[in-house]
Amino acid sequence: MRIPEIFLALLIIIYCVALPKLLKRAGHTSALAYFPLVQFFPFLKILKRPWWWFFLLIIPGVNLIMLMIINVELGIAFDKRKTQDQWLFAILPWYSILNLTFKEKDQAFVGPRDWTGKKKSFAREWSEAIVFAIVAASVIRTFFLEAFTIPTPSMERSMLVGDYLFVSKMSYGAKLPQTPVSIPFVHNAIPGTMANSYVEWFSLPNYRLPGFGDVERFDPVVFNFPNGDTVLVHPYYAGHDYYGILREEAYFLFRKENRTSYLTDTTGLAAYKAFAANSSKYFTQARSNFNEGFCLSCSEDGQLVAGGVKFQGLRHRPIDKKENYIKRCIGLPGDNLEIKDQQVMINGAAIENPQGLQFTYNVDITTSYSQQQLEKALVKIIEEHELNYQEISQRSENGFVLTMTREVADKVKKLSFVDSIYVQQFPLEENNMARYFPNVSQEPYLHWTADNFGPIHIPAKGETIDLNLGNLPVYRRAIEVYEENKLEVKGDKIFINGAEAKSYTFKSNYYWMMGDNRHHSADSRVWGFVPESHVVGKAVFTWFSKEDPNYRRNNRTRWERMFKFVD
Repeated sequence: MRIPEIFLALLIIIYCVALPKLLKRAGHTSALAYFPLVQFFPFLKILKRPWWWFFLLIIPGVNLIMLMIINVELGIAFDKRKTQDQWLFAILPWYSILNLTFKEKDQAFVGPRDWTGKKKSFAREWSEAIVFAIVAASVIRTFFLEAFTIPTPSMERSMLVGDYLFVSKMSYGAKLPQTPVSIPFVHNAIPGTMANSYVEWFSLPNYRLPGFGDVERFDPVVFNFPNGDTVLVHPYYAGHDYYGILREEAYFLFRKENRTSYLTDTTGLAAYKAFAANSSKYFTQARSNFNEGFCLSCSEDGQLVAGGVKFQGLRHRPIDKKENYIKRCIGLPGDNLEIKDQQVMINGAAIENPQGLQFTYNVDITTSYSQQQLEKALVKIIEEHELNYQEISQRSENGFVLTMTREVADKVKKLSFVDSIYVQQFPLEENNMARYFPNVSQEPYLHWTADNFGPIHIPAKGETIDLNLGNLPVYRRAIEVYEENKLEVKGDKIFINGAEAKSYTFKSNYYWMMGDNRHHSADSRVWGFVPESHVVGKAVFTWFSKEDPNYRRNNRTRWERMFKFVD
C-alpha cells in the first residue's frame, strides 16, 4: 500500500472505532456507524448536513476537501471552536478524533453551529462560498467538462490556434485523479514558476469510470502526452518531447566531435549511420549534460547560445500531470496502419481524409512578377484564406511555401502568377536522426517519414503478438513503460520479468493519433502509440475563439467559430 492509501485506511479504521461512541454521546445510535463509507450517513445527520454530501465524500480529490470540512464540523459540534482546534481536526484528524473519543470523554456534544438569526462575518461568507465553488467546479472539471485551448497549429484547419474548447470527460469515461492533492484548476506547474502544482507522494491508482462509448476513428481526442513522463525543467522545453531533445543532443555531440568527417554528407544519412554505430557514448554524454542542467543543442529564439540553454534539471510527471495534447484518432486497437504518399491506409484500404486536412505546398511562380508584387499577392492569399501568416517568411527555390487544404491549393493554382503547385515531398533520408517512431536506426524504421510510414500494427487489449528483435522497437515502450514490465535483451533473446519471451499479450488498448496539419504536427508518427490510460476526453464544443497574433495578422475575435460543435 502507498502512503495515501495507508492514511485513508487509518482514517476509516478510526471512524469505525470512534463514530459509534461519538454518535452515542450525541444521542444518536446507528449500526451503520460501524461500517466503512455508509457510516457517513449518520455522521452527516448529527452535523445536520444533506445526505447527498456522501457522494462528494467518495470522489477522489474532492473528498479530501470534504473530509477536512466534516472533520472540522465534528470538532465544532463537540465545542472545539478555537482556531487551533479547527486546524487540528482539518490537518490531523487521526489524532484529534481519537483524542476527542478516548481522552476527552467529558467533552459534551453541543451540536453544529446555529446561524439562525445571526449574521455571518464577511470573511466567513466569502470563505464558504469560495470553498463550495471550488468543490462544484472541481466535480464538473473532473467528471463532466473541462476547458481546453488550442496552443499550436497542428490541428489546422479543423481547429485553429486560439480556439477555446470544452472537452467531454463523459464520452470515454472520466479518469479519477491520480494526484488529488493539487492546486485547484492548475495543471502541472504553479503559474509563473516551474514548481509542481501537486504533491507527488500522495497518489492514487489509475482508474477510469464507465463512459458513453469508446474512442472512434476521426474523433478529436485530448490525451496526456505519452512521452511527457520526463521533462526538462525550463519554461519552453518542459512542454516538449524529452526523448526527442535527448536524441538531438546526442547527435549534436557526435557532429561536434566529427565536424570535419562529414562535410560532404548532404543528406546526413552517412553521418547518422556512423553515429548509430557508437550512439551509446553520445547518449551517455547527452544525459550527463541534462543531469547537470544544460543542453548544447537547444536554442533560444531559434539561435544556439554559447554554453547551451540552462535549466533546472529533470522532472518526472505522473500520467494525469503530463501535458495535454489534442489530435485526431486515425488508428484503432487491432488496426494495421500504413501511410503511402500522404494517404493513410488502414488494413490495406485508403481511409477518408478529414475535411480540414492540410499539407505544405511548394508554389512555383512565373518570372514576370516583381518581388513587391509577389509579397502583396502572397499577403492577399493568406488573408483571404486565413492561412498562417508566418508562411510569408517561407520561400522555396522558385517561389514560396504555403500550408493549406487541397481545396485552397486548387484555388491558388488558378492564380495568374502561379506556374505550378505541388505538395512537398519528404525524402527517405529525411529521417536521418531516427526522428520518426520507433526512433531507432535499424531497417526498415530508419527510412520511415511523415509521408511514407509503416506498416505498423496497433496493439489491442488481450491481443497476443509474436515478439522478436525486429519488432521489439515498436512495442518496447508499451510493454516496458505503459504496462510496467521489466524488459531485457540478452544476446538475441528477449526477457520479460525474468522469463524468456517470444510473444506478448497486451493489457491495454492503444490508439494512433495524428494532426490534421500533417506536415506541421508532432504526433504518433514521432512518438508512437497513445495508451488508453492517457485518453482524457473528446473535444466537443468551441465556446470562444480569438486569433493569436503569433499566427495571424491580428487578434480579432472569431465570432463565426463560436458556439459550434467540433468536427
